[in-house]
Parts: sequence; C-alpha cells; structure tokens
Amino acid sequence: MQTDEPISQNLDYWRVVAASVLGRSHEKVKQHCQDAHHWELLPEGVLVAAVADGAGSASLGKIGAIVASQTAVETIRLQYGVQGAKEDDDQKWQLLLTNALEAAKKAVEEEAIACKVIARELATTLIIVVATPNLIAAVQVGDGVAVGCDRMGNIIALTTPQRGEYVNETIFLVSPNALENIQVKVWRGVVANIAMLSDGLQMLALEMSGGKPHAPFFFPMFKFVADVTNPTEAQEQLVAFLRSERISTRTDDDLTLLLATIVN
Repeated sequence: MQTDEPISQNLDYWRVVAASVLGRSHEKVKQHCQDAHHWELLPEGVLVAAVADGAGSASLGKIGAIVASQTAVETIRLQYGVQGAKEDDDQKWQLLLTNALEAAKKAVEEEAIACKVIARELATTLIIVVATPNLIAAVQVGDGVAVGCDRMGNIIALTTPQRGEYVNETIFLVSPNALENIQVKVWRGVVANIAMLSDGLQMLALEMSGGKPHAPFFFPMFKFVADVTNPTEAQEQLVAFLRSERISTRTDDDLTLLLATIVN
C-alpha cells in the first residue's frame, strides 16, 4: 500500500479507507505534506496500520514519516509471520509492537546517516495498531490518537497524545528516551471499528476537557467506512472531507485519517 495516497479497499475481514492531505499552512509555504500512513492485511484477518507525522521543523520530516510507517508495518508482517502472537498473551503483543517501534527508530536514524543529516531532521511521531476481530494492540510515540469501537458502540481510547516539556511540543521517535516513554495498550473485545489520526485532527476528534474521544466526530466516520461500496468514490469523499471548510477553519496542519471496519 502507498503511504500518502488515499486508499480504500475491502480485504476479507477489513474495509479500510485512509488518506494523508497537505494542510493549508504547509501549502502556503510550498512545503510537502509531512504526514504518512501505511497498512497491510495479514492472514487470518490481522490488520496492521501505522500513522506518522513528520515534524514541521524538520527538513526531512516527510521522509522520516514514510520510513517509520513503512518499516513498522513491514517489521510486524515479518515477525508475525514467523512467531505470531496468541490473543491471550499480552507480553507477546507488547513485544511485537515495541520491536516494530525500535525497528522504525533504527531505520529513521539510518536514513538520516544516508542523507548526511542529524536524526532530528527526520523527526516524526508514530502510531502503530495491530488488530484482529477480537483484539486491538496499539503503541504510540508522540501526538495523534488511535481509537477503537466495539459492536455496542463503545469508543475505546487506545492511545492519547503525548506532550513534551513545553506547550505544543511533542515527543518524536528520534527524541532522547523516546522508547522509554511509549504507550502500549492491548484491548480485547468484539471489534467493530478503528480510527487513527495525526494531530491535525485532534481539535475535532478529542473533547476539549479531558481529551477523551469525541463520539460525534467518530460515529459518522465509522458509518462512512461501513457504507463504502465504491472505493474510488470513498477516496474522493475522504479527501474532500479533510480539505473541507469545516476542517480547514479548525486546523491548517497536515491531516491523516485512517478508518477501518470489520466487514460482516
């Protein structure tokens, strides 16, 4: 799957629609979209997805986001294919996720060496989700958020945005002690939907008080992906939504939204 082009596809258990679009602030200064996403479906209905947001202040943040998201998904695909993970074994899920995060960090640092710049110039956040019809495992460094939803309509906060020492500062994959400050969560239940988004959508997706998932934002998104019948139209509609006046008046940052639903 591509990292920054919108994608919609129905694959066995899962239907996925995802897009990364350029924010108006970056468009004004003729900067590329710094967000990236990547996802794959593994055998037996296992979905692996990653969302990354390259730092706007990093000259090669876009590259860092692409490298991190692709490496994370590929690492899980390779390791899961060899050892798998029993659904009742939290330690194996946590190990799978942290291994992917470490591999992504290493890949970004190696890319920085190849580009002859310091790693900070490829700074990026990273959210990784691995899901089956009965489990969601997530890990995160930095801001953005991942949520799940069960068949009863309960929205589960899988991750929360991480903040740095100062306001509007976050932790990046290449930050010192980044791997000591990760969030890991394993949730079990009958999965209906998953959403992953970069921080550009946080103002709309999270409640102002407490930072909980804002149901009026997520429920229409979940209905949208559940009702998809034409992949091309779904791509166009998601991109149009992310570029709409409703969104751009609330945020001018780059935007990534990845939606997945279990196909009945």
